[in-house]
Amino acid sequence: MNLKRRLIKKHYAPTELKGWLVYFLQTFNSYGVKKSQGDVLFVVKRSPKTQAPLGVNCKPLTMLSPARILTFLLAGLLLSACGNTNVPSDAYGNFEADEVTISAEANGKLVTFNVVEGQNVKQGAVVGIIDTIQLYLRKEQLYAQRASIASRSGNIVSQMDVYITQLKNAQVEQQRVANLLVSGAATQKQMDDANSAVSVLERQIHSVETQNGTVASDVKSIDAQIAQVKDQLDKSYIVNPADGTVLEKYTEQGEVEVSGKALYKIADLNNMYLRVYVSGTQLPAIKIGQPATVLIDKDDVHNVKLPGTVSWISSSAEFTPKIIQTKEERVNLVYAVKIRLKNDGSLKIGMPGEVNFKK
Repeated sequence: MNLKRRLIKKHYAPTELKGWLVYFLQTFNSYGVKKSQGDVLFVVKRSPKTQAPLGVNCKPLTMLSPARILTFLLAGLLLSACGNTNVPSDAYGNFEADEVTISAEANGKLVTFNVVEGQNVKQGAVVGIIDTIQLYLRKEQLYAQRASIASRSGNIVSQMDVYITQLKNAQVEQQRVANLLVSGAATQKQMDDANSAVSVLERQIHSVETQNGTVASDVKSIDAQIAQVKDQLDKSYIVNPADGTVLEKYTEQGEVEVSGKALYKIADLNNMYLRVYVSGTQLPAIKIGQPATVLIDKDDVHNVKLPGTVSWISSSAEFTPKIIQTKEERVNLVYAVKIRLKNDGSLKIGMPGEVNFKK
């Protein structure tokens, strides 16, 4: 019985066997494999550096000895295992960033709005202004009212000074009459008149003090209203709260805004997070601050490794999110974990990623 029939009887048909050989040899990058008609297998040894052919070994498959075929198969399995980069990771998830939605804090027409999606905006930058004319006019009106009230206060203070002077004189006269009454040089009526004059002036001073307190309260109320208008004027300026990249823009210049309406969204894309989900059995081995290796796809075969650090671990379990796993796996309880890492520009929000936690 020739080799070809022995192979059919004990192992595979030659065509199927040749397919296995081709697969294993192609897995190893130093070999290139070509097939011709029938059972002829062309094996091309290539240079690891230049990939240039070093030689061609052309033999019919049926002429290969069983030992040679077994050698090819074992070598292919070994090289395939050594070159395999598809080792299962500890967890899988998607990238996200700290997003901030900036909303209007004043009512009115959006006069200017310098925001473009994809634009990098610095913290404290004024990106827009809501119409402030009505607020400005209101502030001027309040300043005029305050000036009017302050002038009333000045008149009251002057009047009080007069009453205080008169009271001092009346008290001197009261004391003089009292001394004369003791020596019999004054009558009781004179004493009563002196006491009455002092009492009247004291009541007048108290009345003026009450009026001055009312004026002071009015001034304080106006000052509060002025501060309120100033705050509204400040909020008419749309100030970017943090460094970030504009993700979405919800309005345009010229539109009428109301307080609380979303204007745009930003995110810090320099520092991103990979949110993954781990099982209860994995959780004890994961701690905040623990280093981790994040993997993203470079191409169909290779990955790019990025250093990261565990920054957050959920304190409660949840069902596996629908977007992450299959329906069967969604019945399992998992814990969310965030891995913080620097973005070199290759990471995007929503992009898939993998992580291996360093023990």
